Amino acid sequence: MRRRPVPERTRTIRALVSGRVQGVGFRWTCMEEGSRLGLVGEVSNLDDGDVEVLAQGPADDVSRLIAWLYHGPRWASVASVQIEERRPGSLRHRAFVMGN
Repeated sequence: MRRRPVPERTRTIRALVSGRVQGVGFRWTCMEEGSRLGLVGEVSNLDDGDVEVLAQGPADDVSRLIAWLYHGPRWASVASVQIEERRPGSLRHRAFVMGN
């Protein structure tokens, strides 16, 4: 099966968001924001209290999601955001979904 070429301006990231980000609707609102931007990926709670975000799509829209991560929903209190660039096109998600 042949892979479709990845558009040149596709960006794929992994973000770790720390602070008061669990139990405040962060995953739900992040999923909504990612979907609104037309991105694919997943947002999940981690055992250490952080939230992990995997996101892929047009570079400008991924940058918009990253900017959103720095504040999240009004109930959250984001202490830090760590961004790791991934190989463009490496996510196989078909939508932006909420994990555990």
